[in-house]
Amino acid sequence: MLHIPLSRAGRPYRSLQTMQLNHVATGEPVAEVSQANRGLISRDSLQIADHARALAEIPVSELLAITRRAAVSFAEDELPIDPIDGVLQSPADYIAQLSATTGMPQALCRFNMDKVRYVLAEMETVLAGLTRGIDLAVLDRGWTGATQRVSYMKLADSLGAVLPSNSPGVHSLWLPAVPLKVPLLLKPGSQEPWTPFRVAQAFVRAGLPAAALSLYPTDHGGAAEILLRTDRSMLFGDANTVRGWVDDPRVQIHGPGYSKVVLAADRHSGWRDELELMTTSIAENGGRSCLNASGVWVTADGREIARAVAEQLARVEARGLQDPAARLAAFPRAGVAHAISDFIDRQLQLPGAEDVTSEFRPAGRVAEVDGLTYLLPTVVWCEDSTHPLANSEFLFPFAAVVEASQHEILDRIGPTLVATVLTDDPVFRNRAIGARNIDRLNLGRFPTSRVSWDQPHEGNLFEHLYRQRAFQTDEAPAA
Repeated sequence: MLHIPLSRAGRPYRSLQTMQLNHVATGEPVAEVSQANRGLISRDSLQIADHARALAEIPVSELLAITRRAAVSFAEDELPIDPIDGVLQSPADYIAQLSATTGMPQALCRFNMDKVRYVLAEMETVLAGLTRGIDLAVLDRGWTGATQRVSYMKLADSLGAVLPSNSPGVHSLWLPAVPLKVPLLLKPGSQEPWTPFRVAQAFVRAGLPAAALSLYPTDHGGAAEILLRTDRSMLFGDANTVRGWVDDPRVQIHGPGYSKVVLAADRHSGWRDELELMTTSIAENGGRSCLNASGVWVTADGREIARAVAEQLARVEARGLQDPAARLAAFPRAGVAHAISDFIDRQLQLPGAEDVTSEFRPAGRVAEVDGLTYLLPTVVWCEDSTHPLANSEFLFPFAAVVEASQHEILDRIGPTLVATVLTDDPVFRNRAIGARNIDRLNLGRFPTSRVSWDQPHEGNLFEHLYRQRAFQTDEAPAA
């Protein structure tokens, strides 16, 4: 069986403790993954400062060149997946293995693979957005500027990341740490070690010192050790996972998104023209991202709009993992899908909400294809904006259509990672710009799921790792 070792500062290590990854449809073993315990992570962390110093000596221009080369290698090369036994992984192997253990169809795996490749290839543009266009040479020297001196202090010798299994595209978020000269300690998602391991091997193939990337598949205790031992970290997870870390400034939280599409009164008459934007926001990438809209908030005709959205999404069918038209991801554990569906049905027993999708799909929400279990897109109409389903999020295309007055709507949507606000009203646009409960704001026809990679996502990684400081020097700037 394929074995995936730990990567301890780039050194492959076969642990006595392993976890088996099985195919979501057949249950057959796909791979076994070495597991790190807390003690091993703690011991390895003692060498972090040495790895940071080695990375700091590489000019940022060379790190960007390495990152561009890694983009090509990630997308095109055969790369080691088990360096100990010399086992290689082709791009096709990666797609098949990723799909087999996560339940994401191969078409969506390719979509996400290209997303990671794009961020690697366009890293200079990404960093220009995160740093607001400063001269990146400041990362080499510590300061820059001919007339106005600008200096940044590095706050971290390491960045930890506790990663999810829901979508490979999220790995794009930690990639900038490499050209920002901060070594990484990664805990891959339990079902998805494939992407971080392949990215790491692509970086090494491209010329990055292997010690800059460590990968520790581990349990909750090991994940906590990474968060405690690294100077800065990123934590991905549901509300229960992130709750204990929300007040720790060292940890950048990536929890539920509760993203929304907001249709203002001045655009209400043309709501049918926005159906494609609404359905794309809800269902793109299988509805598995925090960027996917879990709410559509309108000022009138909410039930009619909900029916129209539901009619569109009810056409999305569950298909096999190799079907090129597949748009939904299967659940690795069928019981989870049934539990989510049962939870939604219990909430629908409370007054104030209705599953309007059932009118167009009487067969039900749970579907089985080729031995896999899926949840089909679901749209609920909430006439009560305080109903529990009015602000819920699940790992499949689910959205509540909620009606509220324009005066109250921005306050009632609650915490929102991405809001696409459709309005030409200058007063309402300014209110949206000033809304503190909206993290990423789209004014205009931008699906919530479409990312502009030169913009920060749920916190600015550069500002998480660096801080500008007051600085004066009598030294002349470099030519």
